[in-house]
Amino acid sequence: MSTLEGRDGTALLVVDVQRDVMAASVGSEAVIERIGGLVDRARESGTPVVWVQHSDEGLVRDSEGWQYVPELVPGEEEPLVHKVYGDSFEGTDLEQVLGERGVGRLVVAGAQTDMCIRSTIHGAFARGYDVTLVGDAHTTEDLREWGDLPAPELVINHLNEMWRGQRAPGRTAAVVPAAEVAF
Repeated sequence: MSTLEGRDGTALLVVDVQRDVMAASVGSEAVIERIGGLVDRARESGTPVVWVQHSDEGLVRDSEGWQYVPELVPGEEEPLVHKVYGDSFEGTDLEQVLGERGVGRLVVAGAQTDMCIRSTIHGAFARGYDVTLVGDAHTTEDLREWGDLPAPELVINHLNEMWRGQRAPGRTAAVVPAAEVAF
């Protein structure tokens, strides 16, 4: 039901599940396992899997920490989008990649909840996509040492609750657990 005409397909968007990002995030092992299950199910159903990989001064491109976690390996035919902004669409070819595949609905998982996941789901929704956030397959690090910020579990819960209430004409937003994702 997206507002993108002629784009009825779905894609799994795996955002920034990189070694250093996941090493600093809470519940990473379980999140990686759930994402791995989503990737397997997407592949089995013929649903495109699109990988996003972030780089910046703290996550230097081609460094060991910049690499995807070893448990998740992009397929040779699966697109890998490199980004330098939180929103996976900004300054990338993600829109083109999705358009070529007829995608109008995104299922989103990865890291970090309060940065790149939040920016990407809002960016997708504003661009006309239906967006399903996998509520138990995104994570973030504990940033409380930087100020009066909530615990990471509360950040994750907050995004899930906020996204459940997201509304706009001609688009849908949803939050579902990994086990209930339908491709």
